[in-house]
Amino acid sequence: MRYIYTFFIRVYAAMIHLAAFLGNKKAKLWCSGRKNQWSKLKPANPTDKWIWVHVSSLGEFEQGLPIIEKLKQNYPQYKILLTFFSPSGYEVKKDFPLADMVAYMPLDTLSNARHLVKNFHFKAAIFVKYDFWFNHIKVLKDRHIPIFYTSTVLRPNQYFFKPWGKWFRKHFYKVKFFFAQNNQTAALLYKMGIDDLTVTGDTRFDRVYEIAQQEQRFPDIEQFIGDRQCIIAGSSWPSDEKILYNFIDNMPGDYCFIMVPHDISNSHIKQIESHLHDYQLYTNFDPSKQSRTLVINKIGILSKIYRYARFAYIGAGFYDGIHNIQEAIVYNIPVVFGPKYHEFEEAVDLVKKKGAFAIKNQDALEDIFFRLIHDEDYYKKASRVCHDYVASKVGATDKTMRVLEGFLS
Repeated sequence: MRYIYTFFIRVYAAMIHLAAFLGNKKAKLWCSGRKNQWSKLKPANPTDKWIWVHVSSLGEFEQGLPIIEKLKQNYPQYKILLTFFSPSGYEVKKDFPLADMVAYMPLDTLSNARHLVKNFHFKAAIFVKYDFWFNHIKVLKDRHIPIFYTSTVLRPNQYFFKPWGKWFRKHFYKVKFFFAQNNQTAALLYKMGIDDLTVTGDTRFDRVYEIAQQEQRFPDIEQFIGDRQCIIAGSSWPSDEKILYNFIDNMPGDYCFIMVPHDISNSHIKQIESHLHDYQLYTNFDPSKQSRTLVINKIGILSKIYRYARFAYIGAGFYDGIHNIQEAIVYNIPVVFGPKYHEFEEAVDLVKKKGAFAIKNQDALEDIFFRLIHDEDYYKKASRVCHDYVASKVGATDKTMRVLEGFLS
């Protein structure tokens, strides 16, 4: 089975190279980033001891970051290798200062895995969430390097638990310890006979909570808002934006709107501009003008500006699944999003508790927006739900580190 798995890994890589040849930008980055990788994946001092932290992309990086910060603080004797699978994470964080080396993860073949552990004296390997690479897991286990999975989420419909998934599942027994996000994940592992685990929750709550405590100000945004109430649409996609335009045209005069599109390319910004009548772009903001809408055409500030919102709309719920809602609810504000949210535990929980609201169309969006605007009791109850929910989730990093100390000391 391992030969078949590795064959398909190589086929997958070949398909990415073909996509790169045909002009796909992300595929080009994936391929170019792995060229001559072993010249980079080689420590200057072969006697250094390393902890390998692997994340798939940017979202998983945010979950892993609180762990990395604690590792650097508590175990300065170890160096940190941070690897990404996806260019969308690596290209943003390739100069991340807390890691001693940042690189793309080598393709999951036995030869690559053996090369990696030969180059590095690993004390431990920490994988974030559910990025399972079975050849790397095998080689780490063979070399007696303990493997940990943090903020792990497993669902019964994943391929591991299919009738044909036995070969994949057996690799779970090679993991030293699982830090599960929720009880469902723990139950699935217990059912397999794995009890080296604990339910810690999601370390990303610690990350967004830390951001929320920072008093970073944005004078241009504060001037834009003035004494108005503000609604923020974060990580919006075209399918979100088309149901927002009518509300923006008809929102109360004491409200303003900030749109933070997922795609800030010039072509997409121009598309948004064609639907707005009274707006400014963040990079060309003129404080002498009082516009109703501000379009943020800059990356990296969304998580910090949710603090200015009365409530938020979270994008991609009409696409492939909503973006991160934790960055918003940490400011105790209700959130609204499209129908594709069921794979995100915090969204499911908050919809049930009425701190978050899922909508299916423009009419439903406007109904909930106007209720959150005009019904103060309803708004306050939703805000309290978000506040209490975040308070119950903070602390996963400390729970994780208390267990890791026994293996790293």
